[in-house]
Amino acid sequence: MSRDILVIAERRDGSLRQVSLEAIAAARTMAGEDGVVHAFVAGDALEPHVRRLLAAGADRVHTAARPAGEPYTAEKAFRDASGVAARIRPAAIVLGHTAIGREVAPRLAAALDAGQLSDVIAIEREPDGDGLRFTRPIYAGKAFEKRVFRREPWVVTIRPNNFPAPAATASDAADSPAVDSAVVPFEPDDVDLRTVVRGVVRRTAGQTDLAEAKIVVSGGRGVKSADGFKPLEELAAALGGAVGASRGACDAGYCDYALQIGQTGKVVTPELYIACGISGAIQHLAGMSQSRVIVAINKDPEAPIFKIADYGIVGDLFEVVPLLSEEVRRLAPPR
Repeated sequence: MSRDILVIAERRDGSLRQVSLEAIAAARTMAGEDGVVHAFVAGDALEPHVRRLLAAGADRVHTAARPAGEPYTAEKAFRDASGVAARIRPAAIVLGHTAIGREVAPRLAAALDAGQLSDVIAIEREPDGDGLRFTRPIYAGKAFEKRVFRREPWVVTIRPNNFPAPAATASDAADSPAVDSAVVPFEPDDVDLRTVVRGVVRRTAGQTDLAEAKIVVSGGRGVKSADGFKPLEELAAALGGAVGASRGACDAGYCDYALQIGQTGKVVTPELYIACGISGAIQHLAGMSQSRVIVAINKDPEAPIFKIADYGIVGDLFEVVPLLSEEVRRLAPPR
């Protein structure tokens, strides 16, 4: 069965978020062979983002021009998304399972009287070829459930790094379909906003977003101090990844809570997760246990983290991590 699917794309610091491209891939599966995938993006200087969305598989891109640097508010995001949905009347709306997605999706579901599924990691067709099954983790990742919708519309958020999306290339602008024929301008109705953003303070500026990072190097209480994170930062830089932390490290004041990974922090699904000085408490495992490859570095050979690790190194992280960084730099191709 073919369907019209709407993807609400996100931008961050002027760039299109990777999870929005992954949402296009998920929507393509949901739409079926003859379905239409719509995308919506708002902001300034939209043409490169439109081309990227079209190259990722969108059939039409709805755009709303906004002043450069305009701050995000949930009210504006909901107004835009609901306005585009009213125009298209899609069978489903797909968002990334991000801070914005988690804030906007329930509002859309309530406004549209739609069913909602959050944190979806896989989508497959039912045996009859018509319905769809959505897989999501439950009980802090210890189990998985499969759900189906029995009526439309649907609202779905997808976990980053779980759906394949084409990588950005320099030829996207030349190879993607003609922009003019696929772009649909959109101007939402004015509404009285109850929230006004006076300023934004970024604590992790310059670092790869943890939720979308392909490689994450995390530290726990074993790093012993804020300075103990420096070897981890060097390894993450050599690998092109991001730095994370356990709650224990954050509670101890070694790093900012913006880096926390776990049940009460961020959930990540990188291709490579390196846990340094992390014991492996169940609360931390809830945030990273679905990583593709897990490497654990710990002095305690009985640490619980080794039970889920694909590779384990028993040793002092302050000796092991610098050696890894040195080897990565040695093997890295010249720039």
